[in-house]
Amino acid sequence: MTITTCIFDAYGTLFDVNAAARAAAAEPGRTLFAARSPALAEKWRLKQLEYSWQRAIRGIHCDFWQVTQDGLDWAMASEGIEDPELRERLLSLYWQLDAFPEVPHMLAALRGRGLATGILSNGSPEMLSGAVQSAGLEDLLGAVLSVESVGVFKPARPVYDLVGQHFGCAPKEVLFVSSNGWDASAAAEYGFVTAWVNRAGQPAERLPGTPAHVLSDLSSLPDLDLF
Repeated sequence: MTITTCIFDAYGTLFDVNAAARAAAAEPGRTLFAARSPALAEKWRLKQLEYSWQRAIRGIHCDFWQVTQDGLDWAMASEGIEDPELRERLLSLYWQLDAFPEVPHMLAALRGRGLATGILSNGSPEMLSGAVQSAGLEDLLGAVLSVESVGVFKPARPVYDLVGQHFGCAPKEVLFVSSNGWDASAAAEYGFVTAWVNRAGQPAERLPGTPAHVLSDLSSLPDLDLF
């Protein structure tokens, strides 16, 4: 069956989740933070994901903005950083994350081939709208789908159901792209054709569902023998 629809995870896939900490570290007067920003960014992202999984398992949902704040608070405490102004600055920058450099050209190439494109993300609608607008991707994405419409985070199956419900396509017509190995694995098990963007060179997940493609970044995605 021909691929008709390309769906992307947002954070870490289209948008650089380390950009907020990196931008804050580059600002005047943050020399001490600059040395610790990589560790904080890594811990922030890890806890953001862990808290989303915990809430999905426990059935205690909140929006991704709350999870993002909670993850940052844990990361700052772990690094021994007590700085309310820095906290607010990091959260503000998270609404303006950079897209990875290859993203606009890649999306334009897919759209030029007549493929539907969209985001499927744990992010709240407001967070996603801010990121898409800040990166200038509004005209390159046909839909931005948030888990808030089902009230549970990925990798719960009702989240992946949103793609077919919105685009009217079968799972085998969807190329699902994520930088998260667990997300690509779950999407493959669901029935999507999947591509894992393994930017960090991590080993494959030991989970049901194997991504059909493994990429180092998104630049080669339009050249896959799928379209």
